[in-house]
Amino acid sequence: MKQNLKINDKVLVISGDHKGKEAKIVKIDCRAGKAMLEGIGLVERHMKKSYINPTGGKKTIHVGIDLSNLKLVEASKYVKSTVKKVDKETDKKVKKGAK
Repeated sequence: MKQNLKINDKVLVISGDHKGKEAKIVKIDCRAGKAMLEGIGLVERHMKKSYINPTGGKKTIHVGIDLSNLKLVEASKYVKSTVKKVDKETDKKVKKGAK
């Protein structure tokens, strides 16, 4: 079953080193099938001196966690509403999910 995970969704890690931790999705890499979580999977990389980075040093980056290892806990509150139909009596648009 495919999950539709989006940015700002709260997820639970169900397997791996961070099993049992909850976090918010910061970024999703669809091609690799990985999600970057807030505060989980951070790794320090040592940068060599270069023209772009003259001082070198350390840089903290996110290492993605596979989407199959995540379980949706709470969806983000920002959901798009789409127009479903027009009410004939009042000639107003009725949004999907509205009563």
